[in-house]
Parts: sequence; C-alpha cells; structure tokens
Amino acid sequence: MGPGIVILFSLFGVLNGQGGKQISIDECCKDGRVRGIDNQDCTAIPLISESTTCRIVQEQCCAAVLEDNICTSGINMAKEQGVCDTQFTGSTCETKTAKMCCDCCLLGRAAREHGLTCDHSLSLGYQCGLVSRACCDDGAPDVETRNSLVSDKVNETLTEKENPLPNNMCSSGLANCAQECVGNSTCACFKGYKLKPDGKNCEDINECLLGASNCRGGEHCINTVGSFRCQREVSCGTGYELTDSNNCKDIDECESGTHNCSPDFECQNTQGSFRCLPKNQCGDGYIQDAMGSCIDINECLAQTEPCRPGQLCMNTMGSFTCQRNSINCGRGYHLNDGGNRCVDIDECKGPDGACAGHGCINLVGSFRCECKAGFIFNSISRICEDINECRHYPGRLCAHKCENVLGSYKCSCTQGFKLASDGRNCDDLNECESSPCSQECANVYGSYQCYCRRGYQLSDIDGINCEDIDECALPTGGHICSYRCNNTPGSFYCTCPATGYTLAPNGRSCQDVDECVTGTHTCSVTESCFNVQGGFRCLSFECPPNYRQAGEIRARVERSDTIRCVKSCQPNDIGCVLDPVHSISHTVISLPTFREFTKPEEIVFLRTMSPAHSSPQLSSDIVFDILEGNVQNSFDIVKRQEHGMIVGVVRQVKPLIGSLNMVLKLAMNYVTSGVVSHRNIVNVHIFVSEFWF
Repeated sequence: MGPGIVILFSLFGVLNGQGGKQISIDECCKDGRVRGIDNQDCTAIPLISESTTCRIVQEQCCAAVLEDNICTSGINMAKEQGVCDTQFTGSTCETKTAKMCCDCCLLGRAAREHGLTCDHSLSLGYQCGLVSRACCDDGAPDVETRNSLVSDKVNETLTEKENPLPNNMCSSGLANCAQECVGNSTCACFKGYKLKPDGKNCEDINECLLGASNCRGGEHCINTVGSFRCQREVSCGTGYELTDSNNCKDIDECESGTHNCSPDFECQNTQGSFRCLPKNQCGDGYIQDAMGSCIDINECLAQTEPCRPGQLCMNTMGSFTCQRNSINCGRGYHLNDGGNRCVDIDECKGPDGACAGHGCINLVGSFRCECKAGFIFNSISRICEDINECRHYPGRLCAHKCENVLGSYKCSCTQGFKLASDGRNCDDLNECESSPCSQECANVYGSYQCYCRRGYQLSDIDGINCEDIDECALPTGGHICSYRCNNTPGSFYCTCPATGYTLAPNGRSCQDVDECVTGTHTCSVTESCFNVQGGFRCLSFECPPNYRQAGEIRARVERSDTIRCVKSCQPNDIGCVLDPVHSISHTVISLPTFREFTKPEEIVFLRTMSPAHSSPQLSSDIVFDILEGNVQNSFDIVKRQEHGMIVGVVRQVKPLIGSLNMVLKLAMNYVTSGVVSHRNIVNVHIFVSEFWF
C-alpha cells in the first residue's frame, strides 16, 4: 500500500480541492489518516477534493491506519499473551488480519528463541514476512546499542531546541518523558517512534507495515528500532555481486582469474559471464569450433547456387569445385548398361519379389502388390499390411471376443460358454455335467448355481460345498424342542426327560405322562395319587382331632378336587366350640418352572357364598390372608368380586425354580363388627416342576 502512495505523490503533486482550492496529495493522505485514527468508515469518508486521485489517497491512507492498528493489536497480543487461537474468533476481515499478524509475530519470536536467522526463506505472504522479521528483531540482544542510540538522540534534540519556559515541568524533570519533552510537560518521540497512550513512553513505528518505506521494486522492507532497512528479495545471480549500495555489479572473471579458459584461448569478459576466444585463427574455407579446431566449411550447403546452372557442386577441404551434371534416374528407374538412359526397374523379379509373398504387378517406374485375403496394400510404405478385422468390424464378426491374427481373426467365448460349430457364435456350457457341486447343481445361462438339500446350507467360502445346518444352534434353536435338541447331518431330533414325559406326535413337544391314569404309580390303597408334571405324588390327608373328613377318600386326586375337614366337637367340649376354625381344606396344584415370567399368574380361586354387597347393618366382611409357606414372598392373595360374590385369588408374583414342594396355608376370616366370627383354613399343596413344559 505504501509504495503505491509514493508513486501517486510523484504523479500528482497538487490537486484541485473544493471551491477551486489547490490541495496536495499529502493533505489528502493526512485527512485520510486522521479519519482512520478516529475509526471512521474508510469507504464513506467526506471527500476534500473532487479529484478521483485524492479520493483514492484518502481511502487508502485511512485503510492503512486501520490495518496498522488491527495488525498492531495482533502483534501486542502475541507479545503479551503468547497465544492467538483463543483470542481471535470469527470470520470478519479485521479478525483475520489481527490473527494473521499475531500468528506471524509468534513465528518470528519462535525463530529468535531457536537461534534461527530472522531473514528466513519461508514462502510467507509479504505482510506476514514483515511482521515475523519485526517480532524476531524486536528481541535481538542489542539493548545497549539501542539505549545509547536513544541517549544520543535525546542529547542531540535537547541541544537543538530552545530552552523551555522558566516554570516549565520539563526543566524541573517532573514530566518524566521517555525521550523528549517539548514544554508544558508534553512528551514527544524521536523520528521512527510514536507516543504510547500513556503520553510518556514511546514505541517503535513499523514503517514496513505502514508502507512508509522507500524500498525499490525487488526489495523487501525489514523494520528496525527507530528505522528500517531494504534488502533485495532475489540474489544478483551468477556472474554478479551485491555492492554496498544494494546494487548488482558484474564480476570480471578475466581480471579476477576465475575463468576456465585453456592456455590456447583468450578470456573476454561479458555482462554476467565471459567467453574463451581461440588465439590461433583459421584460414579461408574453415571455421573454428568451441575447442579451437579448424573445421571445413561445406560451401555447397552453406552458399546458395555456388555453381552455374548445369553444373554440380563438389565440396573439397577448404574449398569446392564445379562439375558438369551427370544423369540421375528417379525412383523406380536405373541407368542402362550404356549409362546414357534411364530404364524401368522390375521390382517383381526375384524369389520373393517386392511384395513378400503376395502377388506383384510391375508398373513403369513403380509396382503394385495384389495382397492376399486379410491384407491391404499400403501405397506409402508399398507393402501388404495385415487387416485388423476385429477393429474394422467391431461386434460384427464374433458373438463374444475377437482376437486378430496375421491375415485373419479368431473368435473366443467368455467363461461359461463354448464356441459354436460356426466358429463365431457361443453356446452355453452346461457346467453341471462335470458335477462341480457337492449336492445339487442347476445350470444357468453362462454359469451354474449350486444348492443344497433340506438341512444343509451352501458354504460362504466357495459357494460349492454344502454344510450341515445345526438347527439346535440357530437363534430359535432353544424353541425347536421342548426339552433337548440333538443335531444330525441334515436334520435334528428332539428328546424328553427320561421319566415322566413322552414325545408328542409333532416330534418336538414333551407331553406329561399321567401315572395316576395309566396305573404306573406306586401309591397304596390308603393314599391318593396326584399327577404332577413329570411325575406323581402319593398324598394322604388326615383330619386333626375334633374334625372329620367330608366325603370319601379318593384313589386319584384331580387339580380341582378339594379334601375338606369340618369341625365336629365332642359333647361339652367348650374349647372346641369356641375355636373359630370351622373347616380345614386341602387342595393340590402342579406348576411348571416359568421360563418367561412377565406378569402375576393366578393359580387358586377361593370362592365364598358371601355376597359382594352385604347389608350396612350387618357390617360384615371377609379377609383373606396367607399364614404360612409363602417362600420368598412368591405369592399374594387379592379379593375380587365375581358374579356378585366375593372371591379370593391367589397369585404367583415371583418365578420359582423347581423342583420344589411347598404348602401354602391360607385363611378365610369372616369378620363381623371388626371381630373374626369364624375362619376357614385352606392348605394349598404346590408342586413346582423343574421343567417349563
């Protein structure tokens, strides 16, 4: 940005301002910089001149100040906090510029910390390179020199300025300025510095970032403390050296003796190089090569028509001669024996002739070949060339693949097909004839498909062999058989427990054997047989004293049967009469081991003769209770109304793992006015099988 403004200065010295007032480029730039310091919008600042050049200078000088401030904030962030990523977020142009200057400053500081040169050769952007070198040079160990330089500048400035007013704070030393005091305690800075916001200390101005350097094209600016320096971006190149004035000067290799001319050559300096000229000179008709040797000049080629018409030029060493023309016969002709006339050459003579085995026809001054089938005559090379029928007639000669051979072609088929008798078409190949599959094979067009019998599956590896399906190991294998699944090659079979079950007609389920019905039980005549899942139980129920059994003893007890003992007191037995228990009943139930227990299972229903809605004057109720045998609280009892009567429902609320036998003692309490008037006891004999079926 800076060099462009300098060029504008040189092109336009004075511009016409508003009202015809002459405004210089400097004033345009100064106005733009003032508005940049005030953080105004550089694209909408008031114009001080109608000149387009002044407007451009205003906007660019304003933008330079804003960009310098943004870049300076990024550099200060790098110097003070040493991080950039978490400080500058967002995608605005200002944020990107600040983060770029912060990152590039960190790069320069890193180079300094690792002892690297500040003028690195990284291909960075121009502004990034300037910031990196400025931050690198900023921490270089030259503090003493800088302090002495500042002191010299202070002394020199103080001697040049007039003495301040008598009661000035500058004279009393109270101003505490870092560099110089200009009166009324106002601090100022030397050239190359600018005053910090505290009004006392000074900081270096980065002329490179501000574009205030005067570096020429091909040079890049390097900021220094209080100033800057220009350095060439590209070296002078071979044959040149850099002078103290930053210019490239030609190296005289002949004078410095750095040439490589041999003793037979003389060195002649040129710009950026030199030449070796031979000391010995060649005569007429010769030319010297790079090694100084004399080479004959072919005047017949180097000169245009060196001889008169009708003469032939003959080159000689160092010269040439002219001779009369001799007869030259064209292609297809040769001189006769007398040497005075051209006659036709018969190219077809000889064992093979000119057509290499093909038919040959001689022509005057030429010949023609009659090529065999599958060949074509090339009039340029004059030979018979093979015709690539596959390329000339694609898809028309062969059904599948065409292969060119010398003088003809050959058809072939893709895999799964065979060449037909006509040599062009392809017929399907029945691969199943060679029995490629381990079990069953189905021929398809151009291929074949293997498949397996029931109970087998095709191998995923080769797609040919059949592997047995282990039905018992399938995800549903546990549900194929009720009890146990046994795999066999190509099939499976189910088995049941050794005793108490038999296999159902479907071959999968296990059916309980009712030993009480088949008569295979071992119960005595005084015992009742009760069939349970997978077996049987011999039951004997005896009524306790003061109770008698209602009904006869049964040889076989069903699930719904109840053996009931009713109270029968002896005369004058007051204790028996006052006992609230009126009856003791026994019922039997067989349960499986539930494989999937998801909700309570209702197993016993205690039905009463009491209506669900009794008279309010009676204030009676029935209370059901579990007295004994509730293992792990696996059961509960709830009261329900069915058909207008009160019913107690016993539910299994937790799973039980068999085999397990238990007696659940239940009580039906008849309560009147809050007092149990009488009670019926029900003993539920529960047999839990170890199987779920």
